[in-house]
Amino acid sequence: MYVVSIGGLMESVDESRETMGSGITKVEDLLKDFVSHGGELLQSRERMAGLLEAVVALAEDLSLDAVLERVVQSACHLLRARYGALGVMGENQTLSHFITVGIDEELAAKIGLVPSGKGVLGVLVTTPQPLRLHDLGRHPEAVGFPEHHPPMRSFLGVPIRVRDTVFGNLYLTEKEGGGDFSDEDEGLAMALAAAAGVAIENAKMYDDSRRRARWLEACMDVAGLMLGDDRDYSTGGLDPIAARALQESESELALIVAPDASGPGFTVAGAAGERAKDFSGRSLILDSPELQEVSAGGEPVIVEDAAAVLGGVDHDGCPGTLLAVALSTQGAHHGLLLLARCSSARHYARTDIEMGAVFGSHVALALELARVHRLREELLVFTDRDRIARDLHDLVIQRLFAAGLSVQSLTRFTKDELATERIRNITGELDEAIRSLRDTIYSLRSSSGETELLSGRIRRVTRSSAKSMAFTPRLTLTGPVDAVTPDKADNVVAVVSEGLSNAIRHSGADAISVSVAVIKGKVTVVITDNGSGFDASQERNGLANLEDRARMLEGECTITTAPNAGTSVEWSVPL
Repeated sequence: MYVVSIGGLMESVDESRETMGSGITKVEDLLKDFVSHGGELLQSRERMAGLLEAVVALAEDLSLDAVLERVVQSACHLLRARYGALGVMGENQTLSHFITVGIDEELAAKIGLVPSGKGVLGVLVTTPQPLRLHDLGRHPEAVGFPEHHPPMRSFLGVPIRVRDTVFGNLYLTEKEGGGDFSDEDEGLAMALAAAAGVAIENAKMYDDSRRRARWLEACMDVAGLMLGDDRDYSTGGLDPIAARALQESESELALIVAPDASGPGFTVAGAAGERAKDFSGRSLILDSPELQEVSAGGEPVIVEDAAAVLGGVDHDGCPGTLLAVALSTQGAHHGLLLLARCSSARHYARTDIEMGAVFGSHVALALELARVHRLREELLVFTDRDRIARDLHDLVIQRLFAAGLSVQSLTRFTKDELATERIRNITGELDEAIRSLRDTIYSLRSSSGETELLSGRIRRVTRSSAKSMAFTPRLTLTGPVDAVTPDKADNVVAVVSEGLSNAIRHSGADAISVSVAVIKGKVTVVITDNGSGFDASQERNGLANLEDRARMLEGECTITTAPNAGTSVEWSVPL
């Protein structure tokens, strides 16, 4: 028999109830904690999925500008930022591009110029490390916002690296809900920036290869145009070539300048762009050492102040930066290709500089081939003319001369004055015909561009100078004077004219001699007088001009004089 205490049983039941209540409370707490962490896990999973979607989206487009804009859009969507921007690093640690999201075009136009990398943005430029701020305006480096700029407080900035190089910075502001960007936000932004760096590098390589392909296509097109056309591009007409360079380089102005045959400057042989008409046919003095080096076949150079080089005024920020490229190939120098962009535009990329040089070499090669082709055609014409001249000299003139001698010999068989006069007239006509034939032979042997032989020009200048004198200067021509090239011939005529003018006006001489000789690959002009001479230390502008001409043509000018001992000027240049 068992005796059970009712009171003890009731006490045991109460203890069991208390124990069960406590367990239920713990289970509820565990459930609440699990639900809370489950929400965080779900949110993290969603954000990771968003990161993966953003990374995949970056690979959908190979255009650099499209990739940059997609990076900013993905960052704003992933991190729930109202505004986003991506600044691309340029030269001198400044921002060359600034892509924004969240600010429409109308508001951007009201704000004005894009940031250049000052203030808080400049902190990431100089120190490429992640930066999180509660209030953007309270940072020590903050410089304030321009007028019409929307207010911004919370801020997150991370660098975008392409291998070991900082390509730019990603900026995010105004976290949705008014809070600050968290550590997790920073981690996601860094992960997105790392993926963006790879996508940007691929896009840059794609853009680079595409630009190089376009440049090479332009090289082939202009070479084909110049070689397939009968036009003489050496004297101008290079506007289509300049237009193609303008298009491929994305410039505001393109000029092709050729060395000026009459002086040390350059002449614009081709121009393209809105301001081309301001430069067409103009003469430019490109006397800076760097441009002189480029014109001699040196590497391309960038000139920051294009207006100083072109001699124009910088209207509305154009032109700003100038790229100078040599038109040279195999030692043949045909001038320069000058490309200019507005000061507000981005600098020329390395691809444009390198491919611009390739374009310039193709243009120079086409010019050189066209010149050689033209010379070959001229040589064929000259060879034919030489044959005709030789035949006229050896056959026609000799027969006319023999006929004239035969007719002249008839005078001994007659004493009739009328018959003798008729014989003399016939002989004179034969002599005149022989002289006309000789002039024809000389003209056949002259260049197609010359309307007068150099020997004739020298005689004419000598006769013209002697009109004011009581005597005629003695003139001696030696060697193939008429074979001197046109550019040298012009200088020879100028030297003879100026030398005679100086001797006539200042020497007081009664005898002047002029000698022009072409011997051993040099043309030499010697002008002597028996006048008063002068002190060699005296200023002599006219003779200084002769020295300048010789120096310009890599020749020599020697002046020998003394008081009361006359003057001798010897001027010579290589052919």
